[in-house]
Order: sequence, then structure tokens, then C-alpha cells
Amino acid sequence: MAAEATKTQALSHVNHLLYFALFLLLSCHVASGARGTWELLLNDVGISAMHSQLLINDRVIMYDRSNFGPSKISLPNGACRDSPNDVVSKRDCTAHSIEYDVALNGIRPLTILSNTWCSSGGVTPEGALLQTGGDKEGERKARMFYPCDDDDDDDSCDWTEVDNALNVRRWYATNHLLPDGRQIIVGGRNQFNFEFFPKTKAPSLYKLQFLSETYNVGQENNLYPFVFLNSDGNLFIFANNKAILLDYETNTVVKTYPEIPGGDPRSYPSTGSAVLLPIKNLEKEVIELEVLVCGGAPKGSYLLALYKNTFVRALETCGRIKINDVNPQWVLEKMPRPRVMGDMILLPNGHVLLINGGSSGSAGWELGREPVLNPDLYHPDKPVGSRFKVQSPSGIPRMYHSTAGLLRDGRVLVGGSNPHQFYNFTDVLFPTELRLEAFSPSYLESRYWSIRPRIMTPSSHSTVSYGGILTLRFMVFGIGGVQSPVKVTMVFPSFTSHSFSMSQRLLVLDHVELMRIGVWTYEVSVKVPRSKNIAPPGYYMAFVVNQDIPSEGIWVRLQ
Repeated sequence: MAAEATKTQALSHVNHLLYFALFLLLSCHVASGARGTWELLLNDVGISAMHSQLLINDRVIMYDRSNFGPSKISLPNGACRDSPNDVVSKRDCTAHSIEYDVALNGIRPLTILSNTWCSSGGVTPEGALLQTGGDKEGERKARMFYPCDDDDDDDSCDWTEVDNALNVRRWYATNHLLPDGRQIIVGGRNQFNFEFFPKTKAPSLYKLQFLSETYNVGQENNLYPFVFLNSDGNLFIFANNKAILLDYETNTVVKTYPEIPGGDPRSYPSTGSAVLLPIKNLEKEVIELEVLVCGGAPKGSYLLALYKNTFVRALETCGRIKINDVNPQWVLEKMPRPRVMGDMILLPNGHVLLINGGSSGSAGWELGREPVLNPDLYHPDKPVGSRFKVQSPSGIPRMYHSTAGLLRDGRVLVGGSNPHQFYNFTDVLFPTELRLEAFSPSYLESRYWSIRPRIMTPSSHSTVSYGGILTLRFMVFGIGGVQSPVKVTMVFPSFTSHSFSMSQRLLVLDHVELMRIGVWTYEVSVKVPRSKNIAPPGYYMAFVVNQDIPSEGIWVRLQ
């Protein structure tokens, strides 16, 4: 038996060597210095993806609004619904939400019953999608979508609605997951306040003077504020050109940050984007957190576009700030190009992808110009002046109402773009966009096959505990292909709309040990975050990163 096992192991090693030799042969034909690749996934998904959320079954929920006429995909099972508030069709037999299956590259229509236009949301610790607000009859509703299990009939998984779940109208608001599992809902049009879902105590509505102070008459410039959970449990909130640190439990501003240099607005409709940069050194007493805000539109751009048909060049700077410094200051950097209505996505290796948008004008119907087709890759750890790298262009403009989001396989899913009041496919600068694409960063190129980790254990959807040790067994088939330090990152799946990915978060877990346990097999042990302030409870995508090349992720539940 021992001899037979040795023979089997030897044959396995020979097969791996043959596989490696074949890879080397094929990789000779791969050009070096590539800047990522684009793939058209589906030519028509039936709706324009104004909002999107990846779920733990590797399906992406997308939706637009429900009161502007028929979409291009029918409701399930021939259903129709009466739509008295629809200005185009009072009886609507089309869907305004879909579920995209990443593995099958297919879609199915979903049923939303009230208007979800320009709303907000995020996943719960249990992995369900909570969506809040919208317009008209949907403005105070919450909606839930529970992902199907493998044994479920797909048709049984659809939207449910909760009437009067919100205290006030929430339109253009921002959600963020909190350490206790609730979501905070901040702002919205003419809402200078915040509330929680679910509601666990009185009062149920909290005034936030900061949102009044950042409101520009006739322009707003404080909608979809950028909200991030700090390591001390407080919230960093950026709106217009200012930021505060808010103790939401006592509704107290504990820190006021300097105005971003130049004073130009970065919030909707002068829409920039923002990320919380990768969080490292999680065992330190005081953890350094940095926020990066990029793009936007100069003061007055929205009004000039709206009333004068004048489209001002967008902002070409990013502001970066260490929010836990004693005396925090913004540091400006120049992007490769101006960008408004762009999205910012954290990649598994800790880089930031800037994608979508235009280079002049503003967010709003018909107000953006000069689509930016090239994504830009930002390397946070490189010196200022050498952090940006231009990526390969798409052939599809992604303007107002576009979305982008990270998938578990490391690709970035890109959809949407509808700068019109209704679906409009002809005689316009930027037709309503129903095509769905994926951008593959260069780390997915075949030339990195020999150093790309492949996670073997634990299985996806395993549970990890705060303060514990997470051990991942992985394989790398290249000879000498593993170089320390091997990183393990955890990425929270974000809800994306209007150029902001809500609750987006990437953790670089502290290293404990790396062991080689076989010819191609390794184990890395890392410390799980100790605090819910650092990592709110829920499902994360965990990646092993070797020489900046990430594995495919696995789902882990932190609780």
C-alpha cells in the first residue's frame, strides 16, 4: 500500500510538471506589460444596471428604476403589474431588476414592486441584500433579497418589500454596515439627518447639521456622501468638499477635517468617488486608516451644464488623508486624466481601479461629456507621482448611472450607463447601455500562472471567529514561485450606485506563519481581526496574494 501511494504521488508530480511545461510554452506568446483586458459578457441584459450588489452565491443583483416605461426583459412567468405612477405605461409587464449568474453567464428577471430610483443598500451579516428608499411610492420602503441556496428553486428567490421601514424619504442616500449588524442610512435629497435599519431604539431619526453645512443651493453637492467606518467605531463622512468624524451613537462630531484643497465639490452631482485604502497592521493599538477621494467637478459645473450647455473640464486630482492622525491633512495627487462619475474598486492585491465616467460636465441627465474609456490603476504604496498606471480601454462609454464591482474570480463587472430620463437608444450621444462587460486586471494574465495561488482549504462559506487564526492551504505550481511575504486579504462585497461603493473594505490580515508542506502545496496562517470596528460581521471574499498576484477568492463568514 505504501509503495502504491508513493507511485500515485510521483505520477501526480509528473502531471504537474507536464502542466507547468505546457504553461511555459503557451506563455511565450503572451505580450509583457499588458494593461488588462476587456470581455463582452452579454450583449443585452434587459435593464441598465444603475445599482449592483454581489451576493454570497456569486450572483449579482442589478436594478434601475421602475417608473419610466418598459425595459427590454419581461417579468417572470408572464406577470404584469399596475404602475399608476409610471409616466409612460400604467401597466408594466417588464422587469426592472435582474440576477446575473457569474458562473453560467446568464440572467433571470426579478420583480420589484415600487420605485427604486437612485436608492442605496448593502448586504447584511447573514448575506441578504438590504435596499433602502427610492422615489415616489418607494421612497420610504426597504426591500430584501435573500440569495438562493443550491437546493432552492430560483423562482422562489425574489424581492420582498417592507412598507414604512424608513422614517423619511431616502433618495440619493448612503448606507454603511455597522459593527452591530445594523445599517446606517445617511442623508439623501433634502434630508439633513440619518437613521438606522433595523430600528432598535428611540429616537428613530437624528439630525446631522454637517449635511446642511455642505448643501449648495440649486446644486446640492452633498448627495451620496462618502461614508467609512473608522477603527474606533466612529464614521468618517465626506460631503461636498468637507469631512467629519461622527460618533453616531451620541450624534457627536468628534473631529472636523480640513476642507479638501481647492475647495471644489466631489459629491453628487459634482460626482467624484472615494475608497478607504487597504487596512493593515490590524493588531496595532491605533490603526492608520487613509481615505482617497478622486475626481469630481469644479464649482458651478452642474449649473453650467444644466442651463448653459457648457461642459467644464472635470477635476484631475485625488485627495488622500490619514483620518486618525492628530493633525490630519489632505495630500493632493494628479490623476492621468480628469474624471467625473468614475467608480473606484479595491482589487484583491490592494490596488485601486478607477473606471467609468467622463472627463467633462456633471452627473445628471444629459450633463456629462467626453467618456473616459481607459481605467487607471492606483498603487497606494508607491511614491507620489508614480502611483497611477493607465489600463486598456473599453469600447463602451460608461457615463451617468454606470456601475462596477469586484467578482470573486478577480474580474471587475461593469454595466449600466443611462444619462436619459427614459430608455433611449437612438439619436443621442450616449444611448442607454444594456451590455455587460468584465475587465480583467493584468494579474489574471496567463503569464502569471506559475505564481498564482489556488486555495485548497478551507471550503468556501467557512466560518471564522474574531481574534482567531485563519489557516489557508494553497498550491502554487511554479518552481520557486512562492515568495514571502504571502498576503491574505479579505474584501467586503460592496453595494454600488452613482460612483460610490458602499461598505467597501479591504483588510490585509497580520501574518503568523507560512509553511511549505508539499512540492506545490503551502499553508499560510493569519490573524483574524479582533474587532468588529475593524471588520463588521458578515461574509467576505478571502484571497491569498503571492507577488501581487491574487488567488480566486473564497467566501468566509466572520462572526
